[in-house]
Amino acid sequence: MKYKDYYKTLGIERNASAADIKKAYRKLAHKFHPDISKEANAKEKFQEVGEAYETLKDAEKRAAYDELGSAYQPGQDFRPPPDWGAAHGDGQAGFDDMDLADLFASLSREGHGRRAHGGNFPIPGQDYEVAAEITLEQAAGGTEFDVNLVVLEPDGKGFMHRAPRSFKARIAKGASEGQRLRLPGKGGKGLNGGRDGDLYLIIHLLPHSLFRASGHDLYVDLPLAPWEAALGATVEVPTLHGAVHLKVPAGTRSGQKMRLAKRGLPNPREGVGDLYAVVQIVMPAELSEHERTLLQQLADGSTFDPRSHFKEAVK
Repeated sequence: MKYKDYYKTLGIERNASAADIKKAYRKLAHKFHPDISKEANAKEKFQEVGEAYETLKDAEKRAAYDELGSAYQPGQDFRPPPDWGAAHGDGQAGFDDMDLADLFASLSREGHGRRAHGGNFPIPGQDYEVAAEITLEQAAGGTEFDVNLVVLEPDGKGFMHRAPRSFKARIAKGASEGQRLRLPGKGGKGLNGGRDGDLYLIIHLLPHSLFRASGHDLYVDLPLAPWEAALGATVEVPTLHGAVHLKVPAGTRSGQKMRLAKRGLPNPREGVGDLYAVVQIVMPAELSEHERTLLQQLADGSTFDPRSHFKEAVK
């Protein structure tokens, strides 16, 4: 049997809290997800991260893993001591025919069996989490997401083994960042008539070139020329469903937010979110002689002082 350092796989210390373990897993699962990662070994890394998390997130399995000690090097051949097998298994498993993931999968089964007084008690299947990265357009209109994961399933004799699973999951329109979508019965298989576990899709919205999401509201930077902000104008503003016209009032300030109602993401509970155009005053990169002359005339004739509050503050 080859030793695997699950703590090193997740990049955490051995005294990490349960919250630290979960945070590290989510970060690495996001980084190596085969659907989005550009790395050549993303699929293998994703499976390694999932394997480490399945052991360390369970308090009993983590305690059993910690009892193996930290003297081994990753990839080193080792065999659990006899007293370890007696404490955590049934003492009959052939350790040489297993890998570390199978070993801890069998511990999960044996531990459940002991608590069930002979293994006849219904045992629910394990729940799983999968990061689902979608675009804003997909969140607005709904989409199908390809789910690929490895789950623990019992074989014909009740022994647990890892099994790949792939299927399409429907994400309804209105999904938002961080939302947990529950797919009942799509997790691990139950034992002895126990219900199957659930699968949770954790929604992550991919960055957009124009829009930023906050809940079901969207934000977009709106560049305005100084004269548009000063005199007022009607400008085109992009939305997820095409451009619309926005009337900019005279005297608009930089940083001002202008609300376009119901132009955000669908909200299943409240209709549709809003779109906020955030004003950014933009100067031309280069000025023509005529533009320079006009601006100089404005400077010479204006009494406006944008820094008058400085003088008030130091009195």
